[in-house]
Amino acid sequence: MNESAANPIAPVKVDIWSDVQCPWCYIGKRRFEAAVDSSGIAVDIEYHSFELAPDTPVEYEGTPTQYLSERKGLAIPQVEEMLTRVTDIATSLGLDYDYEHIHQTNTVKAHELLHFAKARGRQLEMKERLLDAYFVKTEHVGRIEDLADIAASIGFDRDEVVGVLESSEYLPAVKADMEVAMQYGIQGVPFFVIDGKYGVSGAQESETFANVLTQVLTERDA
Repeated sequence: MNESAANPIAPVKVDIWSDVQCPWCYIGKRRFEAAVDSSGIAVDIEYHSFELAPDTPVEYEGTPTQYLSERKGLAIPQVEEMLTRVTDIATSLGLDYDYEHIHQTNTVKAHELLHFAKARGRQLEMKERLLDAYFVKTEHVGRIEDLADIAASIGFDRDEVVGVLESSEYLPAVKADMEVAMQYGIQGVPFFVIDGKYGVSGAQESETFANVLTQVLTERDA
């Protein structure tokens, strides 16, 4: 057995604060995945809850464009320009955002579902499914029944998911993530904490993420 096999390098721990309805979070996810692939560095990823708009009703009646216009105080044409830009970037990464049919909603139950999936060792799979559900498939990610359908589509027991979400069993975990985000001073997502000491804000280019991962291993060797 060679030395590297006897002493495998521990994966780099990556904690990511993110919201299911954050367009840059999905873009950042893809860019970070590309960085991991290009660098060949092993990572251990854990997602944490961050609600961008906790006051949003589950059944928001307007469009994402109207919502952003109201929330940010921007003119509709300006919001449309912003969404076109982010959609074009997403498209370049193979993500087909469909903003015309997206359901703007409250995401707290989606975050609870992510904690449920994490408890069963399938958080990363659920995160990808929820982002795809919201931005690409334009499924409703705010209602318990719809979230149960989404979970069932990747093999979870639908009735169990309904029961867990109705009981709010994982709401304390969601709130705990938000509390840590406040302690870190996180005001926007995605936000990456790499190896417990490097904070990377936003959907940076893959090269930036790869450089940070490489720096972590270099410091370990030193």
